[in-house]
Amino acid sequence: MSFFAKLLGTAPDPKEELRPLWLWVVSEARNPAWYRECGAVDTVDGRFDMITNILAVAMLRLEQDEQLVPASARLTELFVEDMEGQLRELGFGDPTLGKKMGEMMEAMGGRLGAFRTAFPNGQEATTDAVNRNANLTDDADGQAMARKLIALNNSLSTVSNDALLSGKFGT
Repeated sequence: MSFFAKLLGTAPDPKEELRPLWLWVVSEARNPAWYRECGAVDTVDGRFDMITNILAVAMLRLEQDEQLVPASARLTELFVEDMEGQLRELGFGDPTLGKKMGEMMEAMGGRLGAFRTAFPNGQEATTDAVNRNANLTDDADGQAMARKLIALNNSLSTVSNDALLSGKFGT
């Protein structure tokens, strides 16, 4: 994109190419099975956990193809944009918004790193990562969520790049 196209806003925003995948992330994070079967807490924090869990899995899939690595940055931009809007709706103002966004980005980065390490090491490592990083109901131990996240990760690894970017694939 040329300097003038950026300056004048005449070129399409490159992150919009990732909007369908972002909408899939949010939709999947709202899937009642994560809450009913996997022990995710149905609170603001629990919903944030599920968004970061699903986003981390999607970003790990983007990392599988060198051509898609830049797309993970644009997907992160959509995450930041959406989370900032949600925080503003919850009443956060400029003085505290930056700090809260920093905390959210740190949580996202931690989740991504935890799953990047855990998935290749199997169920036990992923369960440990879930138990350390997610808000779960009192009777949940992370195993069910770990199994479902591993299955999602495995499923996304078979999705074509075009289907992934379109957000239209069966998982």
